[in-house]
Order: sequence, then structure tokens, then C-alpha cells
Amino acid sequence: MTRQISLRISTILTALAVTVLLATTVTFVTLWALARSELHDRDVRAADDRHAEQVAIDYAVGSSTIDYRDPKAWLTRLQANTTKELAAKFAATAPQLEQVITPLQWTSTAKPIRAVVASESGGVYRVDAFLDVASTSSQAPQGGRNTVAYDITVDRNQDWKITSVGGGLQGPLAGR
Repeated sequence: MTRQISLRISTILTALAVTVLLATTVTFVTLWALARSELHDRDVRAADDRHAEQVAIDYAVGSSTIDYRDPKAWLTRLQANTTKELAAKFAATAPQLEQVITPLQWTSTAKPIRAVVASESGGVYRVDAFLDVASTSSQAPQGGRNTVAYDITVDRNQDWKITSVGGGLQGPLAGR
């Protein structure tokens, strides 16, 4: 015995339309959620980059602000927001640094120009920080200005501490 089912064309078309609408809705919601997640991730990365840049430029300004009459304040700025290991290196070299800046009567002030993340890997940011530094010394009492570039490594995984500092490129090379 054969059983025959009869469906109206309107029922089939309605079921097909509902299926297409449901599939389209699920696809749209999935794509929307993915796009939203990507935008959120991008915003988090951008905020982290800005934070690393701010940490680096603040540090560079502090370390480039020198007054031979107060070397302890300069050492404090050199060690600010650095890891214990880096702070210890600065403390170990402080006497030699003081022997250089004191006889020269070195003073300098720094203004930030720009900081930019050069690279990031696993939460470790290498930031190039550029400063306008005005300095005077017993050898150049009239003073001078230089553009100074620092290569600063900031580690998000260590509470945004600075793990290494390099640089001091001056003049045209700093604008690379």
C-alpha cells in the first residue's frame, strides 16, 4: 500500500523561505560576532601599544633630564619603572656616571617628540622614543639641542616594566 502525501506549493515555499531566512540570520549573527571580536582585539592591541609608548616616552624624558647638582634624582629617574635587574645595573654604574656629569656640570631637559612601537612579541614591546633634548655643560655653556632616540623594551607581562634601554642616537640618525 502506497501512501501519498500532498503538500501545497505555498507550504513548500513558506518552509523554504523560513529555512533560507534562518540560515541567513545565523550566518549574519556569526559574522557580526566575529567582526565584533576582531574589532575588540584590535582596540585592545592599539590600547596596549599606546600604553607601551607612553611608558617608554615618560621613561626617556626622565632619564634625559639631568642636573649634575642632583645625581641621586637622576639615578631615581633612571631606575623608575625598570625591572630589579635593570635598576641594579644602573645603581652599579651610578658612581661612574656621576664622575662624568659632575665635572662637566651637565644639565639637560627633554621634551617628548614621539614614541612608536617598533615590534611586539608575546607582550614584550620594543619602542622607539624620540626626544628634543636641550643641554649645557662646562664645555658648551651656550648649550645645544639634539634629537635623541631611545630603544626601550617594555614588558606587559612584568606589569609594564622596562627591561632594557638602548639608544642615544643623536641628530639626523635619530629620525630614521
